[in-house]
Formats: sequence, structure tokens, C-alpha cells
Amino acid sequence: MSAGSPGRKGEPLARKIILDCDPGHDDAIAMMLAWGHPDIELAAVTTVAGNQTLEKVTRNALAIARVAGITGVPFAAGAARPLVRPLETAPEIHGASGLDGPALPEPHHELDPRHAAQLIVDLVLASDPGEITIVPTGSLTNIALAVRTAPEIVDRVREVVLMGGAYGGGNWSAAAEFNIAVDPEAADIVFGAGWPVTMVGLDVTHRALATADVRDRIHALATPAARFVGDLLGFFAESYRSTQGFEAPPVHDPCAVALVLDPTLFTVRRAPVAIELSGTHTRGMTVVDLRAPAREDCRTSVATDIDADRFWDVVVDALARIAPQSARAEARA
Repeated sequence: MSAGSPGRKGEPLARKIILDCDPGHDDAIAMMLAWGHPDIELAAVTTVAGNQTLEKVTRNALAIARVAGITGVPFAAGAARPLVRPLETAPEIHGASGLDGPALPEPHHELDPRHAAQLIVDLVLASDPGEITIVPTGSLTNIALAVRTAPEIVDRVREVVLMGGAYGGGNWSAAAEFNIAVDPEAADIVFGAGWPVTMVGLDVTHRALATADVRDRIHALATPAARFVGDLLGFFAESYRSTQGFEAPPVHDPCAVALVLDPTLFTVRRAPVAIELSGTHTRGMTVVDLRAPAREDCRTSVATDIDADRFWDVVVDALARIAPQSARAEARA
């Protein structure tokens, strides 16, 4: 259960999500948003190698769990490398630990012994059809493995809302975004599986900027979680400034969680999406066909715009809601 109290009489039930991530500065904020917002029930957190090695991103996820006071949620480690390609990481953006900037507490949360893909399969099969939404914010390796392990989950998952891709240019290459580029074969499986997929790509996330005003709002919360996020954003801002010339860092991954909890924050368009697997200069490109309205049977959609002000209202509110858990976690340290 998230930090809120969803599902009370007269209120809509929270959306139950599995967050598959590779923390990562923006993954950390996505996890806190999912835990702190009352309209999300965090069913599990699974990790995949990406921003850093599997060992590092898994440790980061458990450290974030301690900072945010996350309890009652299984955490499982998954794929240590892409399906067929060597591992690529992003230390120039996320640092040697994958979460440079804040001091990371020692984790207290024990890992589930299952592989992340198996945990995903087990949770989906144990839930009612349409109950679980999968929200990947790293490479899609775990999700592809889950589909290959148990294809029957495709008809039981409500939707997949992922951070990745772009239709207007990449960041890992001129054509491809990092999460897709590092394991395009996995992306090809996930986009082609036949379940509803919504892509929240760079075209939108590059508008979700953690400006000085946003960082001031987070700082003003004066909670352990907010201080942790402030330290994250300080490092993230400098890395994006030095490597990509951003005046304020784009906070990609919480956008996928935000779309699940409030679709009105975004403009979304149904469109066919194909993954380029072999292009010399375009490997990992998400080829989005926006030439005409999509057919009614099209199962893929792309976000094309975001209300950034309202998005940050949602994030700051969620951070404020997890203050009591963070305080208790800090008191036990």
C-alpha cells in the first residue's frame, strides 16, 4: 500500500503498479511519487541494469526505500544485462554509484529471492485481469523476459506505461533514447506484445524541468525525503548542465508514474511504434508513425505534451505526504 490511504468508502481505488526501474536520480523521484501519492498502490519494485550495474541500482532502490519509509512492498533484482547485447551504463549522468549526490543510507529492506521477471509474472497472475499496470522506467529487459516466460500475462495486464523513446530525436544517439537503445530487442518484444503500451518519451520529459523554483518548493518541505531529493537534483542539474547543456535538469521517470495517476496532465495520441534493431545510425530508435490517425486496433500510444506546472504540483504533494514515513525511518537509523 502506498503512503496514502486509497480505497476508502466513496473514493476510487488506487491504481496498482509494478515499478520496474534502474535508480538513477529520476527513478528515485518516480519511486517516491508512486509511494507518496494516494492514487497509486505500489505493488512491487523491480530493478534492471541500466543507469548503472544491477548490483548498484538494486542497492540504490533499497536505499530509497529506507529514505521514503517504504514498507510492505516486495523488491526484486532482475536482468544484469540486455537480452543479446553488452551492458551499457550512464555514469556521466548518474555518477559512479548511479545515485551520486546524496548520502545513501544502508538498506534495511530485504530482497525478494525471485528474479524480477518471475515476480512480475507471479503478481500479474495472482491479480484480477486489468488490475496491474506495469511502469518501466529503465530498459525493458525484465518486461520482455516476463512476457517470454508467461505470455498469458499480456491479456491480464491493464497497460504498460513506460518512460523511454522519442519521436523527435534521441539522447543516447541522435536517433535513440537511452532506455530503448541499450536493449532494443527487449523493447521490440514489449511494444509488439499486443497489450496497451503508452510511451512517455523525451519529447515530453524534456519539458518536465526541475527549475530553481521547483527545487525551492521541494527544499521548503524541510523533510528528510525532500532533502534527499534536493541533493539528488543538485547533482543531476550539474551533470545535465555539463554533459547536455540543460539550464535545469529534465526529470524523466516520474512522468510515467504521473500519467498513470492523472492522465489529464498529458496529451496522448494513439500511433504505431516500431523499434529499429539494425540501423547503423538509428539502432534503438522508436519509429512513431504520426502521418495520419491510427487505426482503431492500434495498441500503442505516445505522449506528446505535458502540463509541467501541474506535474510538479503532483510531485511536490507526494513528497510532502511521505514526510511521516521518512521521519520514522530516520529515527530508526
